[in-house]
Amino acid sequence: MASTISLLFFLLLGATLTLSSPPVPPIAAAAAAAADSTTEFIRASCRATEYPNLCFRSLSRYANAVRNSPVELAHVAANVTHARVRSLSKRVAKMCGGSADPNNSSIAGLSWQEAGALRDCDSTLGDAADLTGRSAEELAGLGGAVGPEVAWRVANVQTWMSAALTNEDTCDDGFGRVGGPSAVKADVCRRVRVAERFTSNALALVNSLVAGR
Repeated sequence: MASTISLLFFLLLGATLTLSSPPVPPIAAAAAAAADSTTEFIRASCRATEYPNLCFRSLSRYANAVRNSPVELAHVAANVTHARVRSLSKRVAKMCGGSADPNNSSIAGLSWQEAGALRDCDSTLGDAADLTGRSAEELAGLGGAVGPEVAWRVANVQTWMSAALTNEDTCDDGFGRVGGPSAVKADVCRRVRVAERFTSNALALVNSLVAGR
């Protein structure tokens, strides 16, 4: 009997707490619904990329900036890509400059093949960083563009992003000619391939802006 009374007490208490809980404010509910909508928009848009999981993971945190806008999504993707490529470019430049021998083209601790490939990467990744940065800037101005300017800006970004991807691939190929095991080759190539995936995804989202037009 006592257990039955206790059970009824807790059931009544739970019901009372539920009924007395303040309702979710309409503004907060609308904001949550908008965030969910944008998250699903990003997920759906990322399906057009070669690496959709990476796309969603790297861009979903910027849902508030995207606001279901394909242009803003492409712009955010370009900014994220630029940050990734610029960071890698600085890393490779430091590897070259920090241990370079001023008397010749070698780098202390590396074979001549490794040094040559690393210096080539320093150049190509620097170019890729510039190209992705220009792409992000071009997309920033796309929102206010009208008429032929829209197609012109998108075409510029497509060209620059494609060129950045080629530069990254050139760096990777250069290390492919380095024979035998190499720690610097493994490290740089791993990072370059990640950067390539970011660039590929950003380019795909830019291409989506004109797909079907």
